[in-house]
Parts: sequence; structure tokens; C-alpha cells
Amino acid sequence: MISTQYFIFFFFFFFSFASSHDTSIIFTTLGRSTYAFDIFALPTTHPQTEFQLTDGNSVNFNGHFPATLPPSLLSRLPDDDSVNSGKLPFHLIYVTERNGTHHVFYDAVFHGVGERRAILELPSQTESTRIQVPLVGFEQSGGRVSMKDKPSLSGEFLIYVSTHEDSDVPRTSWAAVYSTHLGSGLTRRLTPKGVADFSPAVSPSGVWTAVASYGEKGWSGEVEELATDIYVFMTRDGSGRVKVVEHGGWPTWADEYTLYFHRRCDDGWWSVFKAVLPKSGELSVDSISTQRVTPPGLHVFTPASSPANKNLIAVATRRAGSEYRHIELFDVVSKKFTEITRPVSPHAHHLNPFFSPDSSWVGYHKCRGSGNGRGSDTLLLENLRNPLPGISLFRIDGSFPSFSPNGDRIAYVRLPGLYVVNYDGSGLRKISSRTAFSTAWDPKRKGVIYTSFGPTFASESTEVDIISINVDDEDLSYKQMTIGGQNNAFPSPSPDGKWIVFRSGRSGHKNLYIMDALEGEVGGLRRLTEGPWTDTMCNWSPDGEWIAFASDRENPGSGSFEMYMIHPNGTGLKKVIQSGTGGRTNHPYFSPDGKYIVFTSDYAAVSAEPISNPHHYQPYGDIYVIKSDGSDIRRLTHNSYEDGTPAWGPTFIKPVDVEWPNGGHPCSFEDCHWLNVRPNASVMDASFGLGSAKIECAQ
Repeated sequence: MISTQYFIFFFFFFFSFASSHDTSIIFTTLGRSTYAFDIFALPTTHPQTEFQLTDGNSVNFNGHFPATLPPSLLSRLPDDDSVNSGKLPFHLIYVTERNGTHHVFYDAVFHGVGERRAILELPSQTESTRIQVPLVGFEQSGGRVSMKDKPSLSGEFLIYVSTHEDSDVPRTSWAAVYSTHLGSGLTRRLTPKGVADFSPAVSPSGVWTAVASYGEKGWSGEVEELATDIYVFMTRDGSGRVKVVEHGGWPTWADEYTLYFHRRCDDGWWSVFKAVLPKSGELSVDSISTQRVTPPGLHVFTPASSPANKNLIAVATRRAGSEYRHIELFDVVSKKFTEITRPVSPHAHHLNPFFSPDSSWVGYHKCRGSGNGRGSDTLLLENLRNPLPGISLFRIDGSFPSFSPNGDRIAYVRLPGLYVVNYDGSGLRKISSRTAFSTAWDPKRKGVIYTSFGPTFASESTEVDIISINVDDEDLSYKQMTIGGQNNAFPSPSPDGKWIVFRSGRSGHKNLYIMDALEGEVGGLRRLTEGPWTDTMCNWSPDGEWIAFASDRENPGSGSFEMYMIHPNGTGLKKVIQSGTGGRTNHPYFSPDGKYIVFTSDYAAVSAEPISNPHHYQPYGDIYVIKSDGSDIRRLTHNSYEDGTPAWGPTFIKPVDVEWPNGGHPCSFEDCHWLNVRPNASVMDASFGLGSAKIECAQ
């Protein structure tokens, strides 16, 4: 039930954003449109063919096989007579991103004894082959959009991560562990306020929960290994919380006194460690003995303990000579690995393993190979549930999108290549094969697009120039607007079509300039900002009065960016928002009425351990909306990916998914670049941003 407080909050923002109704926001998420994740399983002995356990609907990941089912779930299963004789179910808890937001589902998947095909492949599939029950999601979070992660079942209680509560502190994660009673729906927060917890694991008895956590120190901007420690607390209410391991993540219980976890070592390798808790006496870091159990020479991470054999763990690995993440078993006594997925599915990434209760199966998620939408193909536009009423929200399978003046077309880049497509997915055209970034439509000259040709994330002197191109011309000839190629980028035209504001490094620093929109800088050029810092990602307001931009002027070169506004005549400079100390607020874009700005930021820090996902350059960045006076910030997206380069269009796009007309490119995402194996690597602490206090990885 939605609380009275939330109803008042929603009512206020409904009318607050009324003038921006019937519009659309679009943004990009690196690689996400190609994930097509489903959960699969293989037997731990003689693995031959993978069983696909989830239904191919949207993206399904981070599964858990519960040891027992509570009465609230047992009551929903069919009678024995309603299923075919000899069939036994997989009981599966997992995260799914369907209907525009995160949910935790329970599935009972019935399969034939001895079958070697996924239940989805059986030609005689009937309703009795799958029982599916939503456990927590949008409705159970008080009608609030949120991320869900790493669920597990303990008796009648579902333990999971959610981001539905605001941390109330900029650049602080909203990720916290919750417990929901499946019978009553009562939800309790187990993580203390002001603290972020990740990757929860419940002990076999259900008494204890272990998490990776910053404690009270908070996130300091790590993008590879989080500087988390391992804490344990009572599952029933979060009490008795104590830190047991310094420097570690992704805990898993072998028994009530034994934890496995991963850590990146000072020799550069990710490895699994074992922590033994005392059976009596005080529980603390000093009372715990830890030992590295997997050897250097390969990356080993995201461990899962075997319920039937506490000396056996399932792990993800990256080995020398392999571009793929695979699942293996590791015996901590014999020190032997047993490959599980590579012999069966060698050319795919397999993530985040988990055991069945009897340890005869190991589950994981991977790309199913047929797209990530509610249909069979990869999505060009994926509709997400927007907490702001009357505004449709879409993820596009491309970067730097922008809407045409009447909102019927979208320009975007794919690095390389510049493209234009109708908002319904029709009329897809490749305009240029060159490397381009940032796009903007001329508000007065139909079909004219401005973009930048050249490499991204480059120095001030790099050859990057702004061009204009009329995408309605048959010859698609373009005009170069800037001269000299000194990193001229992020063009944004004035609403009257006379001028373009852009970023240039021609002075030795990236500052803002304004040039003639028809002839480029030869027709008129003046400098808007000046200083030994970077001003970039500029956007002109619809009324022509303001230019919003991102700047690191408070700490040049630090990587920290705040959002500013300035009048086109260079007066009235003011800060709109910053993300805590050292944070990022980038890619501002005005709403069509100019009253709000959409942008991307690390305002909510990170929401999960980056190694549990495919590659993202920055495992943070959600989409936000704020009033142009800097008030009423609202978070729109919740996930552990990198959302960026938003744009706000003038028309309301029907909130339905749009599939790629050519099927797209499923499974084309990459594994974490920093997992690339370098034999005999010797990595200094500073290379990973962990500081001198990092724990040694003793053998």
C-alpha cells in the first residue's frame, strides 16, 4: 500500500512537473541493450547441455536456489496430479528487469528427469511447466522505482538489496539490505541509516547475514574494486552488526563459522579468501583468521559455497588466453579447479554462480543470444518506468542521442558512426561511418544536425572538429564549422538558430565559445568562459537566456564536475548542483519549457560491486532531473550500470519498447576491461586507488 506521505510527495511533483508533461527523456547505458541475460544451470558432474531456467523475458540475473520453501510459496504450487509424473521442479529466486523496473521473482520450473534441454525448448510446454510469482518490486516498494539485487530466501523472509530509500546525502549509495516477510509483506531495513551494504549472504541457519560494506566511511569514487569490508549482523533485525574482515567483497557462508569472499590482491590478481569465525568469545576483525585459498596467475571472484561440501566453492574466473568469464569449481583442500561452463559454452560470459541445495547443480546467468526485450530481438528503445508523471523515459541502444525539433526523429552515435532513426524505430539510416560524439539538431533548419568528428576523452590539442550535416540531403555532404581541430565539441544551437555554443581546447584549456550557426567560426566567434579548467557538455536553454554546462573549475583536473549556468553574454554565472565532494554532474539538458534540467550524476554513488557486472567505464551514474534554480532534485534511474548522455524531447513517445528492425547485436557486451589477464603482472597499490592501507594478500 502506498503511504499517505508518498501520496502527498507524488501529488506535489505531479503538479510541479505539469508543464513538462507530454515530453520524453532518452539516455544511454553502455552495453545494457545487448545483455539478454537469462539464468542457466549445469550439473556439477558430467556437464553437457545448459538448462535455461528463466523465461527469456527481459533481463534475468543473480539467482538463488532456496533450500526450503515457506508455506506462502508452497501454497502456490500445483498439486502433484497437475504435473507430469516424474517431473521435479527447480525452485529459483532471481532479479528481473521487466515492465520498466526491477523485481524479485520466484519460479518453479518443472523439467523431465534425464532431459538435457531447457524447459523453454520443450515442444510441449504447458502452463504447468512454470509457476511464476513476483515477490518484491514496484508495488512492494511503496510505488517507488528502485534497483533490486542479490536476493536469497531464509524461511518466510526474502533478504535482498534495494535502493528505494534516499540516503539524503549527496554522493552516498542508496543500496541497503532489506528483509520482507512473504506472508505479510512487512519489510524491515537491516542496514543502518547512513550506511550502504552490498552482496548479502545468509548463513545456513538463517541467523546471520554477511555483507560487503563501506561502513560509515562511504564511497570515495572507486570504479573497479570497491573499498568494502565484510560485516555480519543478525538476519532477524540487523542487530549485532560487527566488522569481521577488512578489505573484501561478495561473502558466502560455508557453515555458521566459515566465510569465503573475494579480494583484489597486491599482486594484481583477484582471489578468493577464507575467513574462520570463532565459535566463542568476541567477534571482531582481530578474532578472525583469513587465508588466501585460490592461487595467483588467474582471476577468481564472486564465490559461492557448496551447501553439501564446505571445502567446495563455485567461482567465476578469467584465465590467460581467454576473453571470456567462465564458471569453475574449486576444491580448497586439493587446490584443483574443475571447469563447468567452458567445455559447454566456450564463447560466452558466465556470471555470478550459485549452488543448488544438494550441490548437484550450479546456476549462473549469461546472454541467451536472442535479445533483451519482451520480444525476440534486441531493443533500440527500452521503456522504463518514470517516477515523474507524463514524461516517457527510454534507454537507447546508442550514445549522445538528441531529438529533432518536433520530436519525431532521434540522432545518435554508436562509436563509430552517426545515425538517425524515427522515434518508432523506422527509417533507420547511417549518416556517417566516422567517429562522432555529441549530437544536436538545428531548431530552424530542417534536417540539420551538428556533431563532432574525432576521438572522445582526448586532450585539448586533439584533432576534433564540429560539423553540420543535413540528413535530408541525398549526398549527405557536411560543412566543417570549426578550424584547427583543437578538441572542438559538444555543439548546442541557440533557440533562434543564429549561434552555437561549444567546447574548445584552443587556449590550452577546454572552455566555452560561441560561433555563427551558418558559417561557423569564420562567420563570428567569441569566448564565453575563460580559465585553467574544463568547461564542457553545454546546452542552450529554450528561451535563449541560459547556457548550462559541466565544469571542474573548483578543482581543475580532479575529475570532479559540477553543473553551472551562465548567460550567453558571459554574466550571471551560478552553480546549479554538485555531487558531494569530488563527484560528477554531467551532460545537462534543458526540458522543452526550460524549467528543468536532466543530467547524469554519481549523486547516489554505486549500487553494486562492479565486478558482478559486465564492463562499464564508470559503474555509477544515474539520470536525474532538477529545477533550473537547483531545487527539487529527482532520481529517475536505479541500477548498477552507467547511465549517461540524456536528452529531453518535446513530444510524448508511447511508453512501449521498440525493437531493432534488423535484430540488433545481442551478446556484444564486453567483460570488465580491468580483468584482462596480464601474466606475471605486478600491480602497485596506487594503480588501483586503494591507498597504502590495503590489506596484504598473504599466501
